[in-house]
Amino acid sequence: MTVTARGALPSTPYDVTVVGAGVVGCAIARELARHPRLRVALVEAQDDVGQGTSKANTAILHTGFDATPGSLEARLVREGSRRLAAFAAESGIPVEPVGALLVAWDEEQRAALPRLAEKAERNGYRAAQLLDAAQLYAREPHLGAGALGALHVPGESIICPWTTTLAYATQAVLHGVDLHLNSAVQQVNRPEGAHLLTTDRGTLRTRCLINAAGLHADTLDRDLGHHDFTVTPRRGQLLVFDKFARSLVRHILLPVPTALGKGVLVTPTVYGNVLLGPTAEDLDDKRATASTADGVALLREKGRRILPALLDEEVTAVYAGLRAATEHDDYRITAHPSQAYVTVGGIRSTGLTASLAIAAHVTELLADTGLALGPERELEPVRMPNLGEAFPRPYQLAELIDADPEYGTLVCHCERVSRGEIRDALAAVIPPNSLDGLRRRTRARSGRCQGFHCGAAVRALFEEGQR
Repeated sequence: MTVTARGALPSTPYDVTVVGAGVVGCAIARELARHPRLRVALVEAQDDVGQGTSKANTAILHTGFDATPGSLEARLVREGSRRLAAFAAESGIPVEPVGALLVAWDEEQRAALPRLAEKAERNGYRAAQLLDAAQLYAREPHLGAGALGALHVPGESIICPWTTTLAYATQAVLHGVDLHLNSAVQQVNRPEGAHLLTTDRGTLRTRCLINAAGLHADTLDRDLGHHDFTVTPRRGQLLVFDKFARSLVRHILLPVPTALGKGVLVTPTVYGNVLLGPTAEDLDDKRATASTADGVALLREKGRRILPALLDEEVTAVYAGLRAATEHDDYRITAHPSQAYVTVGGIRSTGLTASLAIAAHVTELLADTGLALGPERELEPVRMPNLGEAFPRPYQLAELIDADPEYGTLVCHCERVSRGEIRDALAAVIPPNSLDGLRRRTRARSGRCQGFHCGAAVRALFEEGQR
């Protein structure tokens, strides 16, 4: 197993290198790990997997009901949804099939609902159902006044996006993929038939290159002479409400979609919180992940109409992420056989759902470039720590605590995180390199006090684990 975060990169050439350890890059690395003769690297600019666009996903496992019929995105989301649901069940990733309601707030939106139902059918999804106002309010009694009806999509689910990315990367590393963190790619050359990547940690040579660099995929693409798309960072700000708000909402509440995306939604999370967001702000700065007063005010205004009682609950966190929007309505996944190169660009918020199907598609394209994949094997399953509220957590398992009392010793009382879980995360295949990394793996410091009470104890355990 090789996971590095510092020092020079290996000088031995790789067969395939994936740039970008977001959910899609990690899924591709995992898929390539099925071929044991390939020497595969996964390089990431930041100090952890899932730190870019994947970090601020709204955590929905889509059915693909509203994708553009016939598009590559529609096919990969449909296939990916089935694959990810099966992978999550195998790996212990929390998923809750809560369903979604697309709520119409005016006559124009209500008129659009039958067309959305027809679109769902064209995408192969036949369970969508039109609801009138009375049926809608029976399902969501706390919904704001004035809703005229809805489209019910029962197959939509909520999922833990962070554990999904980490599970892909963990399985890839356990099957021989080398993960190199803190390795931002600054330049790409292709002398003598191989790619030479210049990174923060030195050079890396690879025969084949897969560009899954998210926000920076267009820059890497241009370095190799392609001008197929331009990434515009689209900021999404979100509010996280305390667990006390969870009883207010039963479904994912979506607006009727617009050209800018699915709009501001209210959704429960698998952690027991409620999310309100995201905004959709097209920016020039690919580092602009700060929240703003205007963004928060907009979300509160939208939230007040959707679920008025939500605004009376405590906000435990505000955060923002950037999506990799392009001028195209579909994914930009393209093979360049003469360069032994595959671009994976324009992956929108559906990328989490589609990730495993994208990985299979990219591997097929890679083979078409002339790479001999060699024999294929089944991957040994991984089992991830459960962070979901709908499933038993370690502090609730008497037999586990009896065998190891560390699971009964709570450190973070808001999220009920035990010393045993923190110890396990620090000793994992891909350990955290920061307190935020530890938080994403365990939920420690994510509750209503945001680490006010447990912060010092969590830091002490983290620093002890770094020695």
